[in-house]
Amino acid sequence: MKNGQQDKRAGILKNIYIGLVFLFLYLPIFMVIIFSFNKSKMNIVWEGFTLQWYGTFFHNRTLMESLWVSLLIAVISTAVSTVIGTLGAIGLNKFHFKGKDFIDQLLYIPVVIPEIILGVALLCIYSAINMPLGILSITLSHITFCIPFVVISVRARLAGFDKYLEEAAMDLGANEFVTFWKIILPLIMPGVTSGALLSFSLSMDDVIISFFVTGPGSTTLPLKILSMVKTGVTPEVNALSTIIMFVIILIISINTGLQVKKLKAKPF
Repeated sequence: MKNGQQDKRAGILKNIYIGLVFLFLYLPIFMVIIFSFNKSKMNIVWEGFTLQWYGTFFHNRTLMESLWVSLLIAVISTAVSTVIGTLGAIGLNKFHFKGKDFIDQLLYIPVVIPEIILGVALLCIYSAINMPLGILSITLSHITFCIPFVVISVRARLAGFDKYLEEAAMDLGANEFVTFWKIILPLIMPGVTSGALLSFSLSMDDVIISFFVTGPGSTTLPLKILSMVKTGVTPEVNALSTIIMFVIILIISINTGLQVKKLKAKPF
């Protein structure tokens, strides 16, 4: 009886602890969503409920321009880094060559070093080759720090890859391209998708590196919001942030649902 009461008490404490952790993580997000419906332009105190900010931010020209710049850079950098990172992960997993361990270590450098160091380093490179700062410089910078995340995600998926499937496909007459397209890519697609989503989120979210390599006419949304902090962030930013969050959650949910559906459809 005493053990049962202790287990029940431990379960309650565990649930309280988990609830506090989730509250700490998601309370700021809920506050952003709540204040996107606030009537107050200063966005400091709650003055009443309104939906006007979900319509007015479309008419904020500078905010929308920075959003389109961020989306353009994020889409391009995600596409390029996903292709390069996937091919790089497959090559590192499949082939053994001199210096492979050294390259493995180099891949983790952009992940572990402070972003300010990478931003300064990229700025020095662009200055040395007299490259004008703008959308191109930001895109190249985002590709640089996104590739390692794609490689890590895809290699994690490749760790459980059955190499005999590839050999069986080639024994049946498939060439290397067909084997990659029909066998390897579908099996590692969850890792590729995870790496792409992570790259997109990192690109949309980046502030520090973009701050160093941006130029006139290429202000991203995070940099625009950072500049607005000095004069006060309006509820328009909260409304835009809420929409972006729900779109990302929707994409992740669809991807998760498709992966679960594939797992359920797998014959055992």
